[in-house]
Amino acid sequence: MSEDLAVPEAGEVGAEAGPGEALVLSVLPLRNTVVFPGTVVPINVGRASSLRLLEESLPRSKSLALLLQKDPAQDEPGIEGLHGVGVIAKVLRMIRQGDDAVVVLVHGESRMRVRRAVQLEPYVRAEVEVLDSVEMSGDGDHWEASLRNLRESAQRLMNLRPEVPEEAKMAVEEITEPSILTDFLGSNLSIEAREKQKLIEETSVGRRVEMVQRHLNSQLHIAELQSKLRQDVQSEFTEAQKRAYLREQLRAIQKELGEEGSAEEQVEDLRERLAEAGLPEPAQKHAERELRRLEFIPPASPDHSVIVNYLETLAELPWNGLSEEVIDLPKAEEILDRDHYGLVKVKRRLIEYLAVRKLNPGGRGPILCFLGPPGVGKTSLGQSIADALGRKFARISLGGIRDESEIRGHRRTYVGAMPGRLIQELRRLGTRNPVIMLDEVDKIGADFRGDPASALLEVLDPRQNHEFTDHYVDLPFDLSQVIFIATCNTLDTIPGPLRDRMEIVEIPGYTETEKLHIARRYQVRRQLSEHGLTAEQCVWQEDALARVVEDYTREAGVRNLERQIASVTRHIAARIAKGEVERVEVTPEVVVEALGPPFYIRESRLQTSAPGVVNGLAYTPAGGELLHIEAIRYRGKGGLILTGQLGEVMKESVRAALSLVRNRAEVLGVRAEDFDEYDVHVHVPAGAVPKDGPSAGIAMFTALASLFANRPVNREVAMTGEVNLRGLVLPIGGLKEKTIAALRAGIKTVVIPRLNAKDIPELPDEVRERLRIVPVETVDEVLAVALE
Repeated sequence: MSEDLAVPEAGEVGAEAGPGEALVLSVLPLRNTVVFPGTVVPINVGRASSLRLLEESLPRSKSLALLLQKDPAQDEPGIEGLHGVGVIAKVLRMIRQGDDAVVVLVHGESRMRVRRAVQLEPYVRAEVEVLDSVEMSGDGDHWEASLRNLRESAQRLMNLRPEVPEEAKMAVEEITEPSILTDFLGSNLSIEAREKQKLIEETSVGRRVEMVQRHLNSQLHIAELQSKLRQDVQSEFTEAQKRAYLREQLRAIQKELGEEGSAEEQVEDLRERLAEAGLPEPAQKHAERELRRLEFIPPASPDHSVIVNYLETLAELPWNGLSEEVIDLPKAEEILDRDHYGLVKVKRRLIEYLAVRKLNPGGRGPILCFLGPPGVGKTSLGQSIADALGRKFARISLGGIRDESEIRGHRRTYVGAMPGRLIQELRRLGTRNPVIMLDEVDKIGADFRGDPASALLEVLDPRQNHEFTDHYVDLPFDLSQVIFIATCNTLDTIPGPLRDRMEIVEIPGYTETEKLHIARRYQVRRQLSEHGLTAEQCVWQEDALARVVEDYTREAGVRNLERQIASVTRHIAARIAKGEVERVEVTPEVVVEALGPPFYIRESRLQTSAPGVVNGLAYTPAGGELLHIEAIRYRGKGGLILTGQLGEVMKESVRAALSLVRNRAEVLGVRAEDFDEYDVHVHVPAGAVPKDGPSAGIAMFTALASLFANRPVNREVAMTGEVNLRGLVLPIGGLKEKTIAALRAGIKTVVIPRLNAKDIPELPDEVRERLRIVPVETVDEVLAVALE
């Protein structure tokens, strides 16, 4: 609590005295404070003797003698422990700050010297005399210059110290008396108390001016050095130091938020992970540059997350990670036979491929491309190869992609950029030598975003892909240890340069016998497991499986076959779950009950032989088909009508066949006039199904020759082959599928081009055993076999 005490008014004892006059005043000792005349200073009083002095003296007189202690450590210095010269000060105000602390606000009035002590206990009182200041004498211009220099020095010093208040600067301007100016400056100089005591003891104003000037010069020199240092430091405070300073501030904020060290820990973690990744030297230098950039980018910046994602990608790529490869050829054969039925030629080629890798691990093997209809096991063959090698496996579906960045990745300048599919899969697998299946390469598109097929040219070239550069990673990455296997359904849509980089391995469709084996060995067992049934609860008869194959599927592969087996199995599972039966034996009748009427009515051989009707053979993606080609003639003007949704190539085959028949009219025993007097109508049934291709050429010729010669065609003969205007039979494709279709339809004899005779050893055993295959070279040989 503050309390103002009354002070004695002027005229009381000891209140005022002139120069040389004696006064008796209570002496207040000061530890490190020197009060100058004309200044107002607050003094903290805490000693018991000093507090008693104030309580007893102030009611009598408001004036005190203020003397500096010689030793600030003494608590009760006595008169001997005080300097002899001090200041008479008037107490303006006293404020209590508790029971044992007081602040007094004093105003220094004049210098004084102690004559003698008149009281020592409980506090000192002494007789003092007032000292008068000796004014400057001598050359007036000299002292005027000294005084002006003193004021200018003081102003310069205050200008160099921004903490000096404006009031002090104004006071220096307004003070005109040299004595008052020296006392004002002395009280505000940053000098030790003993130096200030010397100023108090000096009564000569001239010498005081010199002393203050000397202290001012010293402090002005120090202040100028400090200012220069501040300017130098500020000029060297570069942008990088500014960022460092701001980062320190940010670190302090993060510390307050409990997030201290998160950014630094992230950078160090990335540096350690990059070191462990074993990057090549150019890639390591690039990563170090990105790490240095990351250190100067604040976490809140969008660039920070972009660089972090990029460096994480580099750290997770398998630059040196290789899976251990063990090539055991007997085991590889076992795995291939376990997972796939048939496909003898394909398996043999794969074993040869693995054997070469075993003998020459560092060699550049070919890129295999499995060509075949859907559902024949192309993709699962890739998985089997990976299992045989002990490598990791990944499948990349390329069907429908139109953006080149799917292969090469996006450049980091784009928002949301990411690596291409290849780099992503390698990052996920964590190895540089996996087996990667490029599925459906024939279904890659192209638009304004680029051509992915062209991007694959580098990937699938063993002599180039050791330095594959993804746009996102922007560093060469070695793909030479990756085993690439492609799949496709057709070669027509694959660009020539890409097709040239791959070795095509054809996988033909399955025969009905092969489908029965696949169903029995794999699909039935798998569907029983998926539907929660045991082999004892659901027993499939052989003829039931044959019924599903013959009447409910029409495909080269076995996907739809497994769907139909699953439908029958579900039907039985429902009956067992309801408690209707405990065990079901699947017969053809149960198949019809579960699946309904047959989905397909297969074309069979002609029931009777007739002129103008021929059994042709066609190839479709679902396998081979028997094709009935019909021709009739009627009175007209030599016109030709074609129906059955025939393609342009097939229409041209009919016209070529008609021209060839007219050319050989004499050999066939046909009147030349008949071709002008009759119109011809050629029809191929199943008119809703588009048909095209040249392989029905000899069938068209035989139908027209039979029609005009009026000789029936043997109904047990089917044929395939292209014909030219010279009557030569040209080779065709899909011989296996076509002969299988002929066998299924009950055909006994198949006429093929002689140039396809080389393919006969590749036909299934049952086809070669049950069919009479007749290679022909000319249409005359065809007629000799086909016409009755």
